[in-house]
Amino acid sequence: MTNEENALYYADYLELEKILNSQHPKTAHLPNGAGDEMLFIVIHQAYELWFKQIIYELDLVNGIFTQDDINDNSGDMSNAVHKLKRVVKILELLNKQVDILETMTPMDFLEFRNYLVPSSGFQSAQFRLIEAKLGLKMEQRYKADYYKHTRKGGFIQSDFDAVNQAEATSTLKDLVIKWAERTPFFDAELWKEYQSQYHPNDDSADKFWLDYKRIYQDSLSANEKGRLEDFENVFFKEGRGEFSAPAMRAVLFIMLYRNLPIFQLPFELLSVLIAIDELLSNWRYKHILMVRRMIGMRVGTGGTSGAGYLEGALSQHYIFKELTEIATFLVERSRLPELPNAVKDKMSFNSR
Repeated sequence: MTNEENALYYADYLELEKILNSQHPKTAHLPNGAGDEMLFIVIHQAYELWFKQIIYELDLVNGIFTQDDINDNSGDMSNAVHKLKRVVKILELLNKQVDILETMTPMDFLEFRNYLVPSSGFQSAQFRLIEAKLGLKMEQRYKADYYKHTRKGGFIQSDFDAVNQAEATSTLKDLVIKWAERTPFFDAELWKEYQSQYHPNDDSADKFWLDYKRIYQDSLSANEKGRLEDFENVFFKEGRGEFSAPAMRAVLFIMLYRNLPIFQLPFELLSVLIAIDELLSNWRYKHILMVRRMIGMRVGTGGTSGAGYLEGALSQHYIFKELTEIATFLVERSRLPELPNAVKDKMSFNSR
């Protein structure tokens, strides 16, 4: 057999025969069929292919963060940020795909909608896996009982088990919290030479934060004074959400001094996680508008409340809202305390 006979062919490599023959409209038996059912199938199959890629990227990133020690300026951190930025680009594309689906009119959809019952987008196991791998817990979901069954309109058992397993495994959010808690910049030895603006006689390791709290207090308006107690709770007592107080302090510190070279990648990491949350929110919002336009207030094909369910998910299914809420506690860069040389040296690329 010659090399030419063994040559790889484009369609074979991509297995296009399987992919392009995997669209089977349920209305194909009708005299005229439902013309837009093909569009509906192709759009959702494309969603699922991109979901598969997102899961692949998230698994790689989670693998990086399972390490006990990650150099914040190592190839691993750079690779993790790069993969998450790719997820952002995919989510941007998925949001644009909704625009294509909306070229279908409500009456076009009604031509085949009843043939879909009881299936629905709610049963996308891959989308649930993305949410779970990012860190959305079952108890945090809107109307969690929707997810806890394998009855008609719910998941088949294997998909149900896969989502539960993902939720029981360390999520990206869990791993990012542990990474933040390991930050090496709050060792008391590093702050011995710190010159406190407001507490010059205080030799404790918290004197930087005492200064920052005072600066933050001075930045609050009369209507915001209650935020000072919130600051104390978030950064020194309870933390925020699933983020512990030490993790929240680390995140705030990175946000405040993000212009320092060593914090560029950590800041990009936090920013890209916020962007993923925002894009997932945008995707849910676009689906609410589309569902309202297509079926009004009717019940979804899978038995959910349709637009009502999506509205609840939109308001509740934020994964990294603790990171977004850090903006509540920022001050002007010009008012930031000057860091001691020991901390600057620690944050230098040449530190050992």
